[in-house]
Amino acid sequence: MLTAAVVGPLIVCAALVPFRHSFDNANAALVLVLVIVAVASFGIRPAGVLAAVSSAVWFDFFLTVPFNRLTIENQDDIEATILLVVIGAAVTEIAIWGRRQQARVSRQSGYLAGVMTTSQAIATGGSTAAVIDQVCTELTAVLRIDGCRFLAGGKHDRAPQLNRDGSVTRQDRLIKVERDGLPTDAEIELVVQHAGVARGRFLLTAASRIARPDLEQRLVAVALADQAGSALASQETTLRNP
Repeated sequence: MLTAAVVGPLIVCAALVPFRHSFDNANAALVLVLVIVAVASFGIRPAGVLAAVSSAVWFDFFLTVPFNRLTIENQDDIEATILLVVIGAAVTEIAIWGRRQQARVSRQSGYLAGVMTTSQAIATGGSTAAVIDQVCTELTAVLRIDGCRFLAGGKHDRAPQLNRDGSVTRQDRLIKVERDGLPTDAEIELVVQHAGVARGRFLLTAASRIARPDLEQRLVAVALADQAGSALASQETTLRNP
């Protein structure tokens, strides 16, 4: 892509050389803007900026007087060259923002699909073990961690905790997950509860690489754990009232 960012404007400018006496430079600049937009649409910042700079350089070299020199005498051509760089940088940033928004929407759709799959398993009377396994699978995917397992019983106060507000703490010390990532030297506990009653805990492992799930991902994890808690509470109710 970086090669295309340099070569693309060069080819376009070279192709316009035979017409430079009859083809208005403002129109040539618009053609180069299209090249920049095409490169920037991939959302790669260095490529977009490089395409803008390359367009400005070859526009100056091939299409402005004096020709075949990196010198510009006409004020309009100077402005067009500057605008090529500015527009190229702006379009690149817009493309990057758009791709990030698209990726965010895609992630949200994936999170919702995972929550819905687990809800359907509960609604159709799936076994508690199956629901817990499903939640473990979803937690591993949402948090981008190595693995997950479920244990009955209360939490271990010295272990890192993924709390209901999405924060991660270790012995009351807040861990900045976006900066430092999830702890890799210990399992992270996510308490499973329903109606305020703890039903067990998921132990999350993120040992092989640094995982940095954002707050939205961590809150989805809490919602998934709550679904497991609902399944466990329903099982308990069934056992009490066969």
